[in-house]
Amino acid sequence: MSKIKLSKEFIRNTVKLALNEDLYPSGDITSSLIKNNKIITIKLLSNQNAVIGGLLFARQAFALIDSKIKFIIKKKDGTKVKKGSLIALITGNAKNILIAERVALNFLSHISGIATKTNEFVKLAGKKTKICCTRKTIPNLRVIQKYAVKLGGGTNHRFNLSDEYLIKDNHIASSDLKTLVSKAIKNKKGRKITVEVDSLNQLKLIMGLKFNTVLFDNMSIRNLKEAVKISNKHYETEASGNISLKTVKSVASTGVNRISVGSITHSAHAIDLKLEI
Repeated sequence: MSKIKLSKEFIRNTVKLALNEDLYPSGDITSSLIKNNKIITIKLLSNQNAVIGGLLFARQAFALIDSKIKFIIKKKDGTKVKKGSLIALITGNAKNILIAERVALNFLSHISGIATKTNEFVKLAGKKTKICCTRKTIPNLRVIQKYAVKLGGGTNHRFNLSDEYLIKDNHIASSDLKTLVSKAIKNKKGRKITVEVDSLNQLKLIMGLKFNTVLFDNMSIRNLKEAVKISNKHYETEASGNISLKTVKSVASTGVNRISVGSITHSAHAIDLKLEI
């Protein structure tokens, strides 16, 4: 899988785009009403229990508006915090802090939300089963969202369509299962191959072929246990299909190696954070 890289340049460019979106074309016309020389110190606080993430994005938002603003981090990315925890202290020109405030909080609340939800799944799944994200991400924010998954203790699935072969139901419906797997094996060039099946009959059809992972989609717990038993010594196993916090523990109990969960990126609630003067 392509490595998730949060370089200084990537963070700067991403935050710059967000600030441009917020300030075009006339800047912050409300904050311009405040006296230009007023210096304040504000606290970044969490209004709920969470796994915090996105602090480098937040710090960059303030730095791009005013390089003299001091952003003192009190909790690092990936830290579990309780309601009321102090995350950072920000000191500087009041007007400039207010200009960057919402963009900084947007990055923090979104990244922390994904990290927090991922961690809830990770704790329920236990140590033997990995929680994986999917490609169900907001366009152009995939790097950030997959970074957040890692903060929450999750595992990144393939980053894009070039990373590995993932033969899914619609591929199979458009062709023939064994033919597709055979072609992937022939053309793999070092890439991993994952094959999705939704029944024990489909699984038995591909047993013995040399691929890496078998993905069980929307299987009942009973069938999933049997499928894992059949394939465990031959392939890495993965389960998917509308798996929730209510069901993840029972899915993990089948002995499956990985569980992929789209909701940790596409439906994670933003964490409630605030700046308090």
